[in-house]
Amino acid sequence: MARAIRIERVGGPEVLTWEEIDAGEPGPGQARIRHAAIGINFIDIYHRTGVYPLPLPAALGLEAAGTVIAVGPGVTRVRPGDRVAYAGGPPGAYAEERVMGEDRLIVLPPGLDPEHAASVMFSGLTAHFLLRQVYSVRPGEVVLIHAAAGKVGLLLCQWAKHLGATVIGTVGNDAKAELVKQNGCDFPIIYTREKVSESVMRITDGTKVNVVYDSVGRDTFADSLDSLRPKGMLVSFGVASGETPPLDLRLLLSKGSLFVTRPSFGHYMGKPESYRASADELLALVQAGTLKIITNHQFSLREASAAHRAIEGRQTTGACLLIP
Repeated sequence: MARAIRIERVGGPEVLTWEEIDAGEPGPGQARIRHAAIGINFIDIYHRTGVYPLPLPAALGLEAAGTVIAVGPGVTRVRPGDRVAYAGGPPGAYAEERVMGEDRLIVLPPGLDPEHAASVMFSGLTAHFLLRQVYSVRPGEVVLIHAAAGKVGLLLCQWAKHLGATVIGTVGNDAKAELVKQNGCDFPIIYTREKVSESVMRITDGTKVNVVYDSVGRDTFADSLDSLRPKGMLVSFGVASGETPPLDLRLLLSKGSLFVTRPSFGHYMGKPESYRASADELLALVQAGTLKIITNHQFSLREASAAHRAIEGRQTTGACLLIP
């Protein structure tokens, strides 16, 4: 028997329970994975709290890395002993072992630590579709990244800088400002003591930004719109502070024919071919050192509730891992 974190009801971190499970044997096209490291993402908290509802009882977790220990009939892409990682559904990564479809498994390049892989797959692929597909950032453009010191934020800063953009990022304190400066952010804004849209105006000499990447939601929505130049795009990909308010489309007209989009991982990374091609590009950048993986926090799998409290309390920077 393996052990896993599950929920019987939605709520606070206390609803996470430590249970024995039968991970099952792999069927056709599937492989059984023994996890070495499990990534935590804010979407796990949305699942736990019911913001993004799951059928209950439910397993959590969308990202992990480990070793293939068995394969089912017809599996050709992986074999026992391969080191692999994955990101995306179905939920269930908060477990010592699980069965996954081989089409979601990415064989790790030699030398890439499973802990690094588990830190970067979901957030890195999110950064990929945000920067390369939702809005294709070009050299010379100016981007604003909210929560720049977070797991996705740090990767967005590094990758946007690699693409030739000028990067502005919002953070909550001086320590986080220094961290993002070391990771591609040209102009940190400490939102606890600065009005973000006013600082953007100052930094850009009034021209504002081409695109805003906003994972915060309600608390940043107005500033995000006010920071965009005419025909700019707001990419809203999270609601850490709560859902954004209803939007009167006439507001977009009055602020300069703005665009707003709400993309999801599943819509951009759902097709196996696109998913694998994006993962190959991501891991190549990691291997080359272009993207640095920052994992500042580790918890045992059994301590998942403590990890969730730390993330929700904004006590973390970079990636946070669960170790079985």
